[in-house]
Amino acid sequence: MDPSSTGAGPPSSSAGTGDAPQHPPPSQSPPPQQLSRYESQKRRDWNTFLQYLRNHRPPLTLARCSGAHVIEFLKYLDQFGKTKVHAAGCAHYGQPSPPAPCPCPLRQAWGSLDALIGRLRAAYEESGNAPESNPFAARAVRIYLREVRDSQAKARGIPYEKKKRKRTQPTPLPAGGADGEGTSSAAVRDGGEPTHGGGTVTLAAAPAATGAPVAGSSGASAAAPGTSSR
Repeated sequence: MDPSSTGAGPPSSSAGTGDAPQHPPPSQSPPPQQLSRYESQKRRDWNTFLQYLRNHRPPLTLARCSGAHVIEFLKYLDQFGKTKVHAAGCAHYGQPSPPAPCPCPLRQAWGSLDALIGRLRAAYEESGNAPESNPFAARAVRIYLREVRDSQAKARGIPYEKKKRKRTQPTPLPAGGADGEGTSSAAVRDGGEPTHGGGTVTLAAAPAATGAPVAGSSGASAAAPGTSSR
């Protein structure tokens, strides 16, 4: 007897199962990328400044904010500072490590304010605003920070100096020049020793400004003056 006439052949894979078609599991979206410590701090500082503008009397908009308002914001943060700045009449004026406490006020350290302005300046432009109208890059803000640096240096007896860094020696020119030598006299002088110039200011740790309207904290002071190596 033909097996095909009796239906005795092997059953098909889909007949009589009643199962729904199998679909691949939905792909899971990758977890959000965690922000770096700098980016997180920059976002908190930016939100804090915007909250300060909303609570300002009269209220301010970002478009109307100027360098004078930025300086006003920095002075407002002084009440949350943790750095002792001695007054001119204090017996500990100019002493890095005073032997006894004094009633001089606490202020935001210059290094913290300088780092804060750097983050806010970047956040302003990253928000789609024009660099030409950046109030954090105003000349008045730079002058104010310089005055704070100098006054705190005298009051605390900690000088802030530029840290010199070694200039990178340029690649020698290929042989075959006018004198057959490929060295640059502008980079090497006095027996082949590289000259030094320029420098950058060593900044202190950033403040943690959180809360509403504003909650700031003072970072450490600027680092001790660096040394230059030859």
